[in-house]
Amino acid sequence: MVSKQPTTAVEIEVKYDLEPGADLPTLASLLRELPDTAERGYRDGDLGGFDLEATYFDTPDLRLSAARTTLRRRTGGTDAGWHLKTPGEDGARVEQRVPLGRAVKTVPAALRRLVEHLTGGQALVPVARLNTHRHVRTVLDAAGTRLLELADDTVEARRLLPLEGSGEAAGAVQSWREVELEVVEGDRALFEAVDAGLRAAGLQVSASSSKLARVLSGGAEPTEPTEPAEPAEEPAGATEPAEATEPAEAPEAIEPAAAGTRAGTAPRVLDRAGPRRKHLDARSRAGDVLVLHLAEQVQQVLDQDPRVRADEPDSIHKMRVATRRLRSALRTFQPLLSSPTKPLRDELRWLAAELGAARDAEVLRDRLVRSVATLDVSPDLQPADPAAAGAVPALVADQLGRAYRTAHDRVLAELDSERYQSLLDALQDLVERPGFTSRGERRADRVLPRRVAKTFQTLSGLVESAYRAEAGHERDELLHEARKAAKQVRYAAEAVAVVFGKDATRFARAVTDAQEVLGEHQDSVVTRQQLRDLAASSRPEVAFAYGRLFAQEEAHAAASEADFEETWASLQSKRLHRWLR
Repeated sequence: MVSKQPTTAVEIEVKYDLEPGADLPTLASLLRELPDTAERGYRDGDLGGFDLEATYFDTPDLRLSAARTTLRRRTGGTDAGWHLKTPGEDGARVEQRVPLGRAVKTVPAALRRLVEHLTGGQALVPVARLNTHRHVRTVLDAAGTRLLELADDTVEARRLLPLEGSGEAAGAVQSWREVELEVVEGDRALFEAVDAGLRAAGLQVSASSSKLARVLSGGAEPTEPTEPAEPAEEPAGATEPAEATEPAEAPEAIEPAAAGTRAGTAPRVLDRAGPRRKHLDARSRAGDVLVLHLAEQVQQVLDQDPRVRADEPDSIHKMRVATRRLRSALRTFQPLLSSPTKPLRDELRWLAAELGAARDAEVLRDRLVRSVATLDVSPDLQPADPAAAGAVPALVADQLGRAYRTAHDRVLAELDSERYQSLLDALQDLVERPGFTSRGERRADRVLPRRVAKTFQTLSGLVESAYRAEAGHERDELLHEARKAAKQVRYAAEAVAVVFGKDATRFARAVTDAQEVLGEHQDSVVTRQQLRDLAASSRPEVAFAYGRLFAQEEAHAAASEADFEETWASLQSKRLHRWLR
């Protein structure tokens, strides 16, 4: 199997500052000044406008920025993905890219390894978020080859400040306009000639080396950080991927609690008189640690409810993750609770499945629209409508967008149902009036690590079975089960990290790496199944694009299996398991 590696390119560019509203000289006027314009047929082109969203990652003390290195996750435009930029020779930059994948807050392992010598073991966390409206013009030659790009950017940016726990706060909005000239397939001589023309027209080279440097320090370059005594840890918990629902178990009915809030009435509020994070430690009652975690997840469900109804970005995903964390915690830590939780887990599975249909449709839509936009689809296979040049991505977006809309409408209907409201009643009753067994009454350090260790034993057994299985459907199924088991291990470790600190957080982060690689593999399996179905009911030009994507997904699956072997080996480190006594 071939391991997935970042793609690498050398980037030659220069940035200029430009006041909002100021005129930018036209490329045509600059090209007229070049001595070989007529001979080479230089002309200008226009790629139009794009909206870009980027989250930048660094260590808490900005070690990457100090080394003139930037690491970001960007969506929108034609180069969506994870980008790592490092200094090159003669002022150039070396850019390495990895596809977007599913993870939002966890940097791909392939890129983390490339900056380990800079991070010194520190976690990589979000440090800035930028929204950019970009208008791109190009320098073309007689054959239509893109030689240079000139991007006119209007930027809104916020520095992200870490909060206690797993959250972050945004600083004040900074906004500015800048222009970026970059070599595509041209040579340095052409680049320098156009650069000289822009400077002669009055553009000033930017004082900041990058957008990130500007938002972090207002244009002042960061200084070298001091070496910390102990590497900082990032809170475990990245955005969760889509997942196929588990096989249904025979459900038991939940008796509705006393009259609770119904749709259209005042929002629910949890009783916050329970355990607090700052009051808990390893000697606290194990049941109190569990209840705090359950209460946080129930509150997340309540917080996301109005956002899901408003179809806000990522709201379905966050609500679904909270339901999964609840169900996983109830399964892992059931021996601490005096009442059976299977009926409640069954209802949480139902809610996660309803949310999952919409989430899966959303993920598939975004994944395939993004992928098909990168394909060079022959004009002969474009729709017959002459006004529809480049319409294959639009057709794909329309087909998959309708599927998402249908699934989201069903979610809204379920959120107004009596079944959903009864589930909320039962969850509130659990966290506000819990009952504990003798294990739940014991000290946390005597009970909780063993429960986490048990989940890891289950995961290890599944991985061993997958390695023994023949490549194909059987192995795919076992790797899928291993992914779900890894998620349960991760959730269990994160649930108790409040009292076991860095040991649990470090372990959870390592399990997350394995889970996300398995998630990439499962995404590819599911996407290939969906591509078969979509192609069968699509127009020929779209079916052709789906066929090409199917081949890409086969390669992604093979690469992710190779990546998993590496992450699984790292997860066996005794240092990670020392707290699971």
